[in-house]
Amino acid sequence: CSRPQKVCLCPFLPVHPLKVSTCLYIIQHPAEESRVLRTVPLLAACLPPDKCKILVGRRFSEDRYPELATMCRSPNTLILYPGAEATNLEEVAVSASPSVMIIIDGTWSQAKDIFYKNSLFRLPKQVQLKTNISSQYVIRTQPTNTCLSTLECAAVALTIMEKNKSIQETILRPLQALCSFQLQHGAQIHHSKEHLLKNGLYDKPMPKNKRKLRRMELLVNNVKI
Repeated sequence: CSRPQKVCLCPFLPVHPLKVSTCLYIIQHPAEESRVLRTVPLLAACLPPDKCKILVGRRFSEDRYPELATMCRSPNTLILYPGAEATNLEEVAVSASPSVMIIIDGTWSQAKDIFYKNSLFRLPKQVQLKTNISSQYVIRTQPTNTCLSTLECAAVALTIMEKNKSIQETILRPLQALCSFQLQHGAQIHHSKEHLLKNGLYDKPMPKNKRKLRRMELLVNNVKI
């Protein structure tokens, strides 16, 4: 896990990489590389190298990423990105042949920028997770109570696609340990922005940008954004 021995997460990783037929392509915004407490390295440590491929960047053209372009055109490829056009993953008939799942790793605004400014990512079938579980990544602030980290999204998606409930438990174990270690060493639990706004605990200045202010109003009123 490349962490100091005192907070080593290796005992919480699977002894052997999980056997899965689904291949994940993690499209990572460059800003995520500089974050200390990232979840994608933990995800990659749980899976075989050929089943978790990480591509860092903002723009992905067919010329520079021919393999990715081929995957995006495959009928067995799905992209996990919520929205009006997305189908719940549970309702998608997953092919018996190996499938590919594309997940964008970044903040919501970064993911939106990557999704809409790269035409390749609008080729695969768009899916979303229909879940009410709360994120266990409690050392980082999420927009809403049900927003999940990249590792959590991958864990839930793989569990559905592989039809194996133990996958989610195995992948979440190092994340739970990470949060526990950080809390023991002075980190504070981060409630979602939605929780803070609804309970009058949001202590930062309200944005002057009307679009951002409107998004906060939607969070308070339980409107999906």
